[in-house]
Amino acid sequence: MSKLSIMAYSVGTLLFLVSCSFAIFYGYKVLTHDPPPDKKTVETYHYHFVLVPEELDNEYWRLVEKGAEEAAKKFGVMLEYAGPKQANIDEHLKTIEMSAASKVDGIITQGLSDEQFTPLINKVIGNGIPVITIDTDAQASKRIAYIGTDNYYSGYLAGRALVADTLGNANVAIITGSFYATNQIQRVKGFQDAVKFEKRIRIITVQESGISRVKAAEKAYQILQDHPEVNAFYGTSALDGIGIAQVVEKSQMEDKVYIIGFDTLPETISYIRQGIIKATVVQQPYEMGYGAVKMMVSLMEGKKVSPIVHTKTEIMRIGDLPLPPTDRKQVSQ
Repeated sequence: MSKLSIMAYSVGTLLFLVSCSFAIFYGYKVLTHDPPPDKKTVETYHYHFVLVPEELDNEYWRLVEKGAEEAAKKFGVMLEYAGPKQANIDEHLKTIEMSAASKVDGIITQGLSDEQFTPLINKVIGNGIPVITIDTDAQASKRIAYIGTDNYYSGYLAGRALVADTLGNANVAIITGSFYATNQIQRVKGFQDAVKFEKRIRIITVQESGISRVKAAEKAYQILQDHPEVNAFYGTSALDGIGIAQVVEKSQMEDKVYIIGFDTLPETISYIRQGIIKATVVQQPYEMGYGAVKMMVSLMEGKKVSPIVHTKTEIMRIGDLPLPPTDRKQVSQ
């Protein structure tokens, strides 16, 4: 036998042995291992809704989302939470347009400026997709319903709280999240109306924070530089009061400046406990989210819904807070 024939024979034998080894190995795996698990059953949903917030990563809107998600689970809804990362009206409108184009069953969104918002919502409604506004209404549009705070009333409550909590002259600076957002405009207007007949109270300036605690802090610092007579602040968005408090605390003016803010974010509660923020307007974002999804399901089922549902609004001060765990009296063993 030639060397070439011997080499070919050896290679063939080697390949045969390798093939057998693989066959034995995989046969062993089949015999000794559990079969792959069945694919998870795909959940079925009755409806597909989209919740479009003012900005995705805002802690307040995360509470709205949480309530909406709980309702979605209960009522068999696929819920998407989509919108601008930071407040941006163009991105907000684009999200609504894309949601409508994808033929979702319903859209839940914060109301925006009438000039841009109304034509789009009317178009969406005209194409057979119901729209519910949440947190901020858009009454000029054909939206089906609104659920959320009465923002004028909440501003009025804030103004009356300042009147009740202060003595002597109060020179007030207002820091608002936006000069253009309807809810912010209404909160400022309500506050102004609440104090306009109080001769000892003057509104010195109104500044815009862009719904940013950093910008709110910058505005508060500049106000105190430009208007040293200011001894009271009103913040109309969840982050404004926090930004103001940071500046007041750093300036060691806690006993000289009155602050009333909005919402009950953990930092706000902490500042209330420290006596830096004196009061805050309490909204119900979780209830808004839950109620909006429940309301939309009712529409899908052909039921009538109330065109306006105002969630509860109230003032919270340090005396309204529960005692922290370390301050509670121990229960007798």
